[in-house]
Amino acid sequence: MAELPTGTVTFLFTDVEGSTQLLHELGDAYAEVLGEHRRALRDCFARHDGVEVDTQGDAFFVAFAKASDALAAAAEGRDALTVGPIRVRMGLHTGEPAVTEEGYVGVDVHRAARIAAAGHGGQILVSQAARDLVGDGGLRDLGEHRLKDLTGAERLYQVGDAEFPPLKSLNQSNLPVQPTELVGRQQELEEIRDLQRNSRLLTLTGAGGSGKTRLALQAAAEVVDEFPDGVWFVGLAALTDHRLVHSTIGQVVGARDDLGQFLRGKNLLLLLDNLEHLLPDAAPQIAELDTTILATSRERINIAGEQEYPVPTLLVHDAVSLFVQRARQLKPGFEPDAYVTEIARRLDGLPLAVELAAARTKVLTTEQIRDRLGHSLGLLTSGKRDGPERHQTLRATIEWSYQLLSVEEQLLFSRFAVFDGSFDLEAAESVCGADIDLLQSLTDKSLLRQTKERRFFMLETIREYAVEQLEGMAEGSPLACRHAEHYHSVAHTLRPRKSDSQEATRKRSRFRAEQPNLRSALEYFLTEDRAEAAQEMVDDLWFYWMQAGQLVEGERWIERALAAADPRPSRLLASLISLHGEFLRFRGEIERAIPLKERAIEMGRSLGDHREVASNLHDLADAWAHAGDYVRARAAASEGLEIRRTLGDPGGIAHALSTLGDIALFEGELAEASRIYAEILELIDADPGESLDEAICLHCLAECRRRQGEYEEATANLVDAIKLATELNLIFGVPDMLDTAAGLTGLSDARRGAVLVGAAETLRKESGFDYFDRAESERIAVSLRDSLGESEFNRALDEGRQLPVEAAMQAALESLD
Repeated sequence: MAELPTGTVTFLFTDVEGSTQLLHELGDAYAEVLGEHRRALRDCFARHDGVEVDTQGDAFFVAFAKASDALAAAAEGRDALTVGPIRVRMGLHTGEPAVTEEGYVGVDVHRAARIAAAGHGGQILVSQAARDLVGDGGLRDLGEHRLKDLTGAERLYQVGDAEFPPLKSLNQSNLPVQPTELVGRQQELEEIRDLQRNSRLLTLTGAGGSGKTRLALQAAAEVVDEFPDGVWFVGLAALTDHRLVHSTIGQVVGARDDLGQFLRGKNLLLLLDNLEHLLPDAAPQIAELDTTILATSRERINIAGEQEYPVPTLLVHDAVSLFVQRARQLKPGFEPDAYVTEIARRLDGLPLAVELAAARTKVLTTEQIRDRLGHSLGLLTSGKRDGPERHQTLRATIEWSYQLLSVEEQLLFSRFAVFDGSFDLEAAESVCGADIDLLQSLTDKSLLRQTKERRFFMLETIREYAVEQLEGMAEGSPLACRHAEHYHSVAHTLRPRKSDSQEATRKRSRFRAEQPNLRSALEYFLTEDRAEAAQEMVDDLWFYWMQAGQLVEGERWIERALAAADPRPSRLLASLISLHGEFLRFRGEIERAIPLKERAIEMGRSLGDHREVASNLHDLADAWAHAGDYVRARAAASEGLEIRRTLGDPGGIAHALSTLGDIALFEGELAEASRIYAEILELIDADPGESLDEAICLHCLAECRRRQGEYEEATANLVDAIKLATELNLIFGVPDMLDTAAGLTGLSDARRGAVLVGAAETLRKESGFDYFDRAESERIAVSLRDSLGESEFNRALDEGRQLPVEAAMQAALESLD
């Protein structure tokens, strides 16, 4: 073999698409065709000074000293194969790999292979690093894509303008980004893949720290192309209530109400991670899920049809590679020696134990690590539900890591057990008294990790050990109190207030990140006889449960807070009663909502809280309007408007007017409704910051104008409403916007209109939100069905039902363009 290029090197990987099928189709002739393919590519590589590093089956791995030569060779090779049955995908990536006796090593080699694997036959993909060297001539920007190594996204380019299917990347997935590639595990991945072909539910079992989660993540990434509706990671480690399993999954996949109904007919994979603490109670809920599931647990779920896969430990040479990978993150020049192999053997190849030991290379030699491990392994404690030997080895490693900490580090490590899920620097400082140096030290030692958003978390196995230490400390109870009080404050900062869309988006993101700790704080206050604090948190957080479509969870917290409330009239009690009615109203349970709203109004009057009375009159008017009693609806809305005007509250006036506009719309008084909605928009323009109200009002005005035949004006209003809803990441009101878009689109393209009806139907079912005007939505659907015919309408409807909310809103905008 020619001498391998060094320094900056461009790698080219090639692979034949559909080789197994070709073998079946061509039979004995396949060998001759494959030989011609090899000769053609090798000639191209040689003409451009490529060095063949490896050949396996029908795949080439070639290195070039110049990126331009690699690109020219790839293009020439592709053109040489245009005649014939073989279609080759290629990937180019540039980096600075290390060269060893075995050849190239480093992440750039793996990245180049992943880039090639993302393409299709006849397609040449180029990484950003390679593109920076060759320029953009003849390259088509395909945007950023996450590849199946689960590390950060890569911007990819295509040679030429030919059209291909979407890249085989992880864009339809939320699999978390990993800091490094998976080490080893090729045999395990193949075995898991074989089991997945025949199993609806596959559970990876093993001791804590055996690498179940990382293996499952990679196994899921490998099959993402086979699940058109996505591959979705659902972390359950921080969940304490098994009754919230369905709503937690729903939050991830976008099912905001009936998870079972959402999953029906979809082809997706759920990765349910760390669920052993929810067993056996959660087992029936998991059994109900009609989809493919890959789970991780320390024990089998024990339901019908489950296939268990006990995760083995790493082979010694893979454990050594993992040790080196982790050590080089701390000491880039680290080189393995015989002691590393001995450490890997002593730790039985347990990934977490290996990582913890490797984290010590910053201050200890490998010989010292080996010796200290030997001492620690003599101090084993045993007897948890994991397999005894594995558990003892891992526990001993964590114990050893803990004993090497300073007293201050030990104290902080134990305190961090108070958090559920991840936490930010502010919480670490406020709750646990952490400082930056100690945080950095615990992170360097692999006892603490960070997300890409720079939030801290512990692996569940390490957290369990920290919990044990905290339970033996006198400060456990006051620490739990500080934790709850901190998140009480966090909830108050999240309380919706008049703000711009950027601030609203930031708050929603923080709510999602903090939700496990917010749940823990709520539970603490409700069980420690501090009901008022829990009630205040519910009053602060209700909007986010509603926006996230977590109506079931929100209603449960509201009901628990009400059950613990002092029955004497108070503004907080009135607010909770009102919220209970509001959640019921959102779900269309009008008969249950009305008496609650009436009770809240009565209590507000007794307390002299005019603003709360007006707000509830607005909600009650809306409920009466949906019940068809327009007389009562108009009376309540008019009284609320009078109070708002007396208070001089522009936002409140807009709220009250919106209900009067809705009533006029429902009664067919379209000119009056349009006048009212226009007045509301003027109020919002004069007092900005109510973006949600603006989006809803724009939609209502669009619907009014659509019914009046003012289609151009209606389209302009609706486009503005959908764009604003997209910017705000709204779910509330969006199904109704899609129905209006269907009515407008159907005037010229009935099929596209029917697709939007299907999308609205699905989103309504997923979110649990009721119709704005059920009768009008049904009229739109009937009109489209009449235009298309039953069978074509149903096909378009089914197409729309499969659209995610973002795609549905984009489809609506395109149809209105």
